[in-house]
Amino acid sequence: MTQVGQDSLGTRSTLTVGGKNVAYYSLKKAAEKFGDVSRLPFSMKVLLENLLRFEDGGFTVSTDDVKALVDWQKNPSSSAEIQYRPARVLLQDFTGVPCVVDLAAMRDAIAKLGGDTSKINPLVPVHLVIDHSVMVDEFGHPKAFEQNVEIEYYRNGERYDFLKWGSKSLSNFHAVPPGTGICHQVNLEHIAQTVWTAEDQDGNLVAYPDTCVGTDSHTTMVNGLGVLGWGVGGIEAEAAMLGQPVSMLIPEVVGFKFTGQLQEGVTATDLVLTATNMLRKHGVVGRFVEYFGPGLAGLTLADRATLANMAPEYGATCGFFGIDEKTLDYMRLTGREEDQIALVEAYAKEQGFWIDPSVEPIFTSTLELDLSTVVPSLAGPKRPQDKVNLPDVDDVFNKDLGDLYKKTQSRVAVDGKDHDIGDGDVVIAAITSCTNTSNPGVLIAAGLVAKKADELGLKPKPWVKTSLAPGSQVVTDYLIKAGLQSHLDNIGFNLVGYGCTTCIGNSGPLAEPISKAINENGIVAASVISGNRNFEGRVSPDVRANFLASPPLVVAYALKGTVIEDFTTTPIGTSKDGAAVYLKDIWPTNAEVASVMAGAMNRQMFQARYADVYKGDQHWQAINVTGSETYSWRAGSTYVANPPYFEGMSMTPAPVSDIVGAKPLLILGDSITTDHISPAGSIKADSPAGKWLQEHQVAKADFNSYGARRGHHEVMMRGTFANIRIKNEMVPGTEGGFSRYGDEVGAVYDVAQKYKADGTPMVVIAGKEYGTGSSRDWAAKGTNLLGVRAVIVESFERIHRSNLVGMGVLPLQFLEGQTRQTLGLTGDDAFTIEGVANLQPRQTVTVKVTRADGSTFTFEALCRIDTANELEYFNNGGILHYVLRKLAA
Repeated sequence: MTQVGQDSLGTRSTLTVGGKNVAYYSLKKAAEKFGDVSRLPFSMKVLLENLLRFEDGGFTVSTDDVKALVDWQKNPSSSAEIQYRPARVLLQDFTGVPCVVDLAAMRDAIAKLGGDTSKINPLVPVHLVIDHSVMVDEFGHPKAFEQNVEIEYYRNGERYDFLKWGSKSLSNFHAVPPGTGICHQVNLEHIAQTVWTAEDQDGNLVAYPDTCVGTDSHTTMVNGLGVLGWGVGGIEAEAAMLGQPVSMLIPEVVGFKFTGQLQEGVTATDLVLTATNMLRKHGVVGRFVEYFGPGLAGLTLADRATLANMAPEYGATCGFFGIDEKTLDYMRLTGREEDQIALVEAYAKEQGFWIDPSVEPIFTSTLELDLSTVVPSLAGPKRPQDKVNLPDVDDVFNKDLGDLYKKTQSRVAVDGKDHDIGDGDVVIAAITSCTNTSNPGVLIAAGLVAKKADELGLKPKPWVKTSLAPGSQVVTDYLIKAGLQSHLDNIGFNLVGYGCTTCIGNSGPLAEPISKAINENGIVAASVISGNRNFEGRVSPDVRANFLASPPLVVAYALKGTVIEDFTTTPIGTSKDGAAVYLKDIWPTNAEVASVMAGAMNRQMFQARYADVYKGDQHWQAINVTGSETYSWRAGSTYVANPPYFEGMSMTPAPVSDIVGAKPLLILGDSITTDHISPAGSIKADSPAGKWLQEHQVAKADFNSYGARRGHHEVMMRGTFANIRIKNEMVPGTEGGFSRYGDEVGAVYDVAQKYKADGTPMVVIAGKEYGTGSSRDWAAKGTNLLGVRAVIVESFERIHRSNLVGMGVLPLQFLEGQTRQTLGLTGDDAFTIEGVANLQPRQTVTVKVTRADGSTFTFEALCRIDTANELEYFNNGGILHYVLRKLAA
C-alpha cells in the first residue's frame, strides 16, 4: 500500500493504459496552479510529484513546499527544506546486517518502552541483495567459483542465518541470496520498474515514479533507468523503512551536456572517468547532476547506468537521465512485462519525463563534453577523479608515488619458476564491480581482447592475480553464448563469484612469496581493476598504486604485467610465433563489439535467471530458520550482537549539553574517506579488533573481514579509524590507526578508551572532502561509540555528514579561509563548543580553544545540521532514537 496525502491541491488524475485505469498526481494540473514546470530538470519533476502525492494541507508537506520547488526555476538555488519519501529501500549485506541488527534491537527496545513490536516493520518494499561477502580466495582455475561459494558460506553462516531470519520476520522485506549478482545490477535488471504502482488506502491503483534510497553509495546506478535513487547511511535507510521522510534541502542541479559521439576504441569507462574528473573540478557535492544533449542518442542504457553509477566518485547526490526509447528497449530486453513497459511510456509522456531534444531544462550551472574528445583513460593511483590518459600512466606512477618509488625489485618463485617483480608491477588485475560488469559493451570487449590474446598464445604474467566477478549471472550466459568465456578462462579470468569482490577490498590474499617480497622490500606494487574506487588501503594491504580501468584494459594489463611502460608504444607480450604483440593487435573494433553483442544477448536469458531470484542455491535453501517477533541473540557470538544504542533509553530524551574540554582523537588531512574511518578490509592480529577476536577464541584464519563483522559493535568500534594508510597528524611519522594520550602513543581505540575513562569528550579535526566514498554507516556509528562528540572539518561529503547527525555527532565546518593549519590546532589543545543545547540549523557556533600553556582563543564554525528534521534527530541522540520514541508513543 502506498501512502498518499489528502490531495488538497486537486492534482490527482486518471491515466488509461491498455484499457486499465490508474491514478496519478498530475504535474500539468500543478502547473495550472503554480506556473509552468516544463523546464524543470527531470530529477526535480520527480521531487515535485513526490510533494504533490504527499501534500496534505501542511502536516509534513505544504503548499509552500510545492511552490518553492516550482519557483526554483526563477533562481535555481534554494535554501528551502522539503520532506521526500522514496518508494522503496535497497540494501546489501555489509550494510544490511547492521540494518537488521538495528531493527531487531529496536523491537527489543520498543517492547521495553511498552510499545508494539509489530510497528518495527518496513512500510515500503525493502530488497536486500547479498553481494559483498564473497572473496577471491580461489582464482585462475575452473573450480574457483564453486570453491569460493563454499568458503563464503563457511565464513558467513551465522550472518546468513540472521539475514534469513530477517526475511522471515520482517514484512515487506525480500532477500536475494548470495551468488546472484551485485545489488545495483539486480536493481537495474530486475527490481526497478521506472514507474512504480501500489494500491492506496481505498484499494485504488496509483502510479508514481520509481524512487529508492540504498545503503550503498552506488545506488545512483539506477538513475540510468530514469529511477531517482541515491545512497544513504544504514540509519537513514532504517528511518525511511519505518516511514520517516528524507529531510533535504531543495538541491541545485548541474546539467551535463553531451555532444558528438565516442570515437573508435573508446569505452564507456573512458567516458565516465573523463566525466568524473570534470565534475570533481566543477564541484557537485550535495548537488544533483542531470545528463542531456544530442550526444545522449549515441549512449546505450548500460552506458548511462555506468555514468550514473559513478555519482559518488564525482561527489553528486545523483546523476540522472530522463526516459526515452532506449529505456523501453532495455526494459524489454531484461524481461519486464509489456504492460509495465506500456505504463512507463504513457506515464513518462503524460508527466513530462520523456526526453524531448527541443526542450533544454533550466539548470543551476552546466558543463559540456564533446564525446569525440574522450580518449582511452585510467584513474589513479589513489583517487577515482584523478584521470590519466593511457600513454601517461607510467609518468603518473613516477610523479604521484615518487616518495616511495625507488625502482625496487625482488626475485620470487611463482609456480616453480623465478621471476623479478618490482615497483609498478601489476599483482592484481580484476574485472570487478557494479560500474563496469553491468555494461555488456565493455565485457564483450574484454572477452574479445582475451580471444585475440589467447589465439596468439599470450598468457598473463605469473605474478598477476586475475579474476572475473560479474554483477549478474546473465553476464556468464552472454559470454558463453558469444564463445568468449573459454578464452577468458584460458588467460586466467575464470569466474570467481557474482559480487563486488576486489572493488570493495575482497581481493583475497596474494601468493605468499609475492606478498612477502612486496612487504620486505618496500615494493610499490600496482593493481588494475574495473572498479569505481581506488582509495588507499582499499584493494589490498599489499598494493599501494591502484588504477581504475575498463575491463578490456584490465585484461591487457594482466598480459603486460606492469604499469611503468607506455602501453601505446611498447609490446604487451610475445606471440607463440615469437612476434611482438602490441595493444592495437588485440584491441577489438567498435563494429566487432556491436556484432558480438547483437548475437549474444536476449530477453530469455534475463527471464530465466530472475524467475526464482529469491530461491537461492542449495546452500541458501539449507539454512533452516523460523521467523519471530524478537530475535534470540546468541551468547558469545562474534558476528551479531545487540548494540548498546538504546540502553537506558526513556521516552523523553536527555537534554543535549555543551561540549567542554574535548581533546582531539585525530587530526587528519584532506580526502579522508569512509574507508579510512569505517572498519574495512582485513583484520590484523595485533589490532584491537584482532586481539578481541582472539580473546573470544576466534583463530586468525577465521577472522574474516571487518565488512563481514558489521553486525557486532565490539569488533567495529575497535576497527574505527584503524585503516593501515590513515595518517594522524598528532602522531607524525606513523601510518595506521594510532593516536596520542598525552605523550603516550597507542591504537585509536585504546586512546579513546582512556579518554572515556577520564570522562573526557573527544573531537576529530580534518581538511576538505571529509567522508568521501561508500555510505558506510559504521563510519558514524564507530565515531559515536568511541566517544567523539563533534567533527570539525573544512568540508563534508553528503552521506557521511548526514550519518554523523543520524548518530548524534555534531558536524562543524570551518568558515571560509580557516583551516586547522591557519588556526594552528594541535593534539595538545582542548576544545569547548558552547550553545549546543540551543542550536539552530546552519548557525555559526563559537569554539573555544585552550592551549597546553593555558592560553585561549576562539573561532567560529558553521553547524552542518542542515534542516529542522536533522536537528530533531540530533537532540534525540540520533535518528533511530527519534523514530523509536515516535513509534512507541
